[in-house]
Amino acid sequence: MATEEFDEIEQLAQKAKLGDRAAFSRIVRIMMSRIVSLTYRMTSDRESALDLAQDSFVAAWERLSEFRGDAKFSSWLFQIATNKSLNFLNKASTRKNLSLDETTLTEQPSEHAATNPERALKVKLLRDDVLHFMQSLPQMQRLVFELRFYQELSFGEIARQTNKAEGTVKTHYRQSVIKLRELATAKGWAP
Repeated sequence: MATEEFDEIEQLAQKAKLGDRAAFSRIVRIMMSRIVSLTYRMTSDRESALDLAQDSFVAAWERLSEFRGDAKFSSWLFQIATNKSLNFLNKASTRKNLSLDETTLTEQPSEHAATNPERALKVKLLRDDVLHFMQSLPQMQRLVFELRFYQELSFGEIARQTNKAEGTVKTHYRQSVIKLRELATAKGWAP
């Protein structure tokens, strides 16, 4: 996310905190795809991801007065979505039957991929492999990888969100990267 967007979100958050619904709606429009991406990569279930994203925004609006500004508003929102996703996964682990949705929510095939069926198939297979990889990680490694790689949060921000020591967060990330490299080697992905 560009610095300008972070700045805009912070300004909008201050307005929303004063009751400005339009400002909060703008935050939702800016952040929706990122929150849905996070919840989807955590759950691998399209409908659940959408529900969790919506629940996250509702919870953020309801708890807006609790936002102290110690961290970026976007980080606070990621934390809400992360907690909702982890709660969902904990409940789902008792059911053991998460469905894998083979579509992606935030990325559309490029025009080149649309005109080249072979390329489109390769992109889809790669996305499926990455999704399966994410699901194979233990919850904490999956969460740290998601927040660091996809959401581009600093290790310090991730440590605050997960209530883990920064060194522990770095270890989880390093372990997930090692596993991803192993998968890349096994799949023959070219650098």
